[in-house]
Amino acid sequence: MTETFLRNKQWFFDRWAPSYDCLLTTVFYQAVHKRLLEYASLPNQANILDLGCGTGRLLDRLAKQFPTVTATGLDLSDEMILQAQSRNIYPQRLTFITGNVESLPFVEHQFDAVFCTISFLHYPHPQLVFEQINRVLHPGGYFFLADYSANDSTRQAQVPISPGGLRFYSRSQRAEFGQNVGWSCVGHYHLLGPILLTKFQKCKVENH
Repeated sequence: MTETFLRNKQWFFDRWAPSYDCLLTTVFYQAVHKRLLEYASLPNQANILDLGCGTGRLLDRLAKQFPTVTATGLDLSDEMILQAQSRNIYPQRLTFITGNVESLPFVEHQFDAVFCTISFLHYPHPQLVFEQINRVLHPGGYFFLADYSANDSTRQAQVPISPGGLRFYSRSQRAEFGQNVGWSCVGHYHLLGPILLTKFQKCKVENH
């Protein structure tokens, strides 16, 4: 991401963070989270990563539903992370840090599953994000991508709501991103309204 793009996105979400959980959209997001976790199959004591974690609501629900997991939430916005840290009721198991999805600050194969919920639409280089997730995801691990979907005829839609616009991808485009890093697409599932979950699995044996 360019420095200007990053600064603009950070400014946008830093301004939004204090009131983020007071808006009507949060009710929608939490309903999406609940449906999403119905498709989450996690091993015992799994280590989880949530990209674009915002104020940490998904990981809060995940920690409650899966009492043996540990998880890290990553967000570009310092203010979002501060909100998540201040509301963290599972400090022994949940960690929240500021970071860039295109340069993840983690070692290879660190996570058993990665979640990305209604934040992928902000990323200007989707294939690079998949490559970074592939690096930190354990062989056999899962990636859960939940976001607004586009028609198969639509390559990319940019909507000037936030700095840099928003990008929506179809089922086939999502599957292609996964295929390019050697993953299998487990399936596509409608969660709520226009939100589509695409579940991927990384190959259990990496090719070298």
